[in-house]
Amino acid sequence: MHLSTNPYETVGFYDSAISAGRHRAIVGGRWEETGRIELKVLREAGLLPHHHLLDIGAGALRLGCKAVPYLEPGHYWATDASRAIMLAGWRAELADPARLDPAQLVEDARFDFPGIPAHITHAIAFAVFPHLPFAQLHRALTNLHRFERLDCFLFTVFLAPDPVALMTPYRQADGVVTHHNRAPFHILEEDVNQLARSCGWRVARREVMLPRGQVLFAAQPVRS
Repeated sequence: MHLSTNPYETVGFYDSAISAGRHRAIVGGRWEETGRIELKVLREAGLLPHHHLLDIGAGALRLGCKAVPYLEPGHYWATDASRAIMLAGWRAELADPARLDPAQLVEDARFDFPGIPAHITHAIAFAVFPHLPFAQLHRALTNLHRFERLDCFLFTVFLAPDPVALMTPYRQADGVVTHHNRAPFHILEEDVNQLARSCGWRVARREVMLPRGQVLFAAQPVRS
């Protein structure tokens, strides 16, 4: 049985946080550290200023406030379940808001990527799937195939070390307790690999220390 305790699904959650000036806090904290890590892993994956980035689950632009100055104007796109939280970040966090058209901040709770241009070359979903059932990763991997120029998709998950731990609450290295049936979710590495293969992706685990014990995977599409 899936027991939802995801605060992001609570009615009024975003409006209350934004009005209280808590747009940074509700996207997981450790704002500066995490934003730097996100841009670093993207650059290590080959992201250059002329590439086109899709930031999935962008929140209040924790990555965006660093990626927008790095990329050429117009080359950053973002999606989130709440457009309001992205606009709060656009107003408060960008050094030069003119470098990002707010039309490129797209509300999307289902990984449909509406209106995102086909020429996206890199995508990232950082600290997104730990809040969602495993089926949502399947949906994202499937729908990302429409970006024919996409070379690399980075995403993070929490892992359980074995099938026994999978079925019980598990304390991650950074202290977060994860679960198999409610957020924050954990999954098995072998299930990530199997799902990716079934959706037409090659994935590799990256051995990089991430906040809260998340694990980074890099996925590349398998093209004929």
